[in-house]
Amino acid sequence: MKKKKSTGIVRGIDNLGRVVLPKELRTAMGLTGDSKVEIFAENGAIVMRKYIPPKACAFCGAVDDHAVVFEGCCICPACCAKIASLQPGQMVGEGSVEP
Repeated sequence: MKKKKSTGIVRGIDNLGRVVLPKELRTAMGLTGDSKVEIFAENGAIVMRKYIPPKACAFCGAVDDHAVVFEGCCICPACCAKIASLQPGQMVGEGSVEP
């Protein structure tokens, strides 16, 4: 896990639960007025990071940060490995007939 860098900035939460992020931090993280962030809890901390839409595998639906995009389709590493192990003419999965 990456080491966290303290900014030394403490911010309050308003009545609606909002926190204002310092402009310098928004700029450094590439956040603009239309950016989206995801918020989650991790080890007793509230973590916020820039939202990157998930890459769901076209074959199994798994969401993996290491998915590759081929011909416009996301493919997770596990499915890439299965595809790489196929022999010419071999069919696997739904609709295939096992010999």
